[in-house]
Amino acid sequence: MTDIIPKRVVIDTNVCLDLFVFKDSRWSVLLQGLGSGQLQAITRADCRDEWIAVLNYPHLAARHENATAVTAVFDAYINCLSPAGTGCKLPVCSDKDDQKFLEIARDAQADVLITKDKALLKLARKMKQAEMFRIETPEQFLRTYVKECDKTAS
Repeated sequence: MTDIIPKRVVIDTNVCLDLFVFKDSRWSVLLQGLGSGQLQAITRADCRDEWIAVLNYPHLAARHENATAVTAVFDAYINCLSPAGTGCKLPVCSDKDDQKFLEIARDAQADVLITKDKALLKLARKMKQAEMFRIETPEQFLRTYVKECDKTAS
């Protein structure tokens, strides 16, 4: 039996909110993959800081018991790595606050950046052409991931 190499993913803040605050059942397979180790989610300190700031927005603070507990769950599922730029040029995201997710995906040699952000999704074709990593919505990612899991189980 061969060991399964985990698929490396970067998950943007909004998808993390769906997973850890709103507990959106549509992404339960994604959460299971993270929990089982089949998926390895990567972030870095500035994105984790963004996560904590967003949790404290008044309209979101009412949606969870406490930011510390939700951040502990985030930390349990998502590895925070130190930046290690590869020097490989990236396209520039029209939303400068989202550029960091591209950088993390590049630096962590991620397979996929999972996002619902339109500015990032607009770069999906460029990233595919550059053969670096895929940029996909959670729905797109899960369609592919479930098929891959089914093939592995066969």
